[in-house]
Amino acid sequence: MTSPAFSHDAVRRLARLARLSIGDDDAARLAGELEKILAHVRALEAVDTEGVPPTTHVSVDRLPLRADELVVSLDREAVLAQAPARAQEGFVVPAFVDEG
Repeated sequence: MTSPAFSHDAVRRLARLARLSIGDDDAARLAGELEKILAHVRALEAVDTEGVPPTTHVSVDRLPLRADELVVSLDREAVLAQAPARAQEGFVVPAFVDEG
């Protein structure tokens, strides 16, 4: 068996870049999972795609769509009563895009 391409240090660096906190057990498990993903990508790279035209988009008109159906929903007031903050008829959420 070859050594994994993802060492614990590499996994920790990736986790830090993603702003994730992981322990030793998670680092070992993730190293193995990332190696499996990389092996799958290597297998895909080996597929002969000669003569296969590139796909520029997915044709939505071929997807099976279900009919819209009216269903019973949650009561608006009951749901809004659970919100930590509300304004008018909706939830108050913190801004996450700086438009300034």
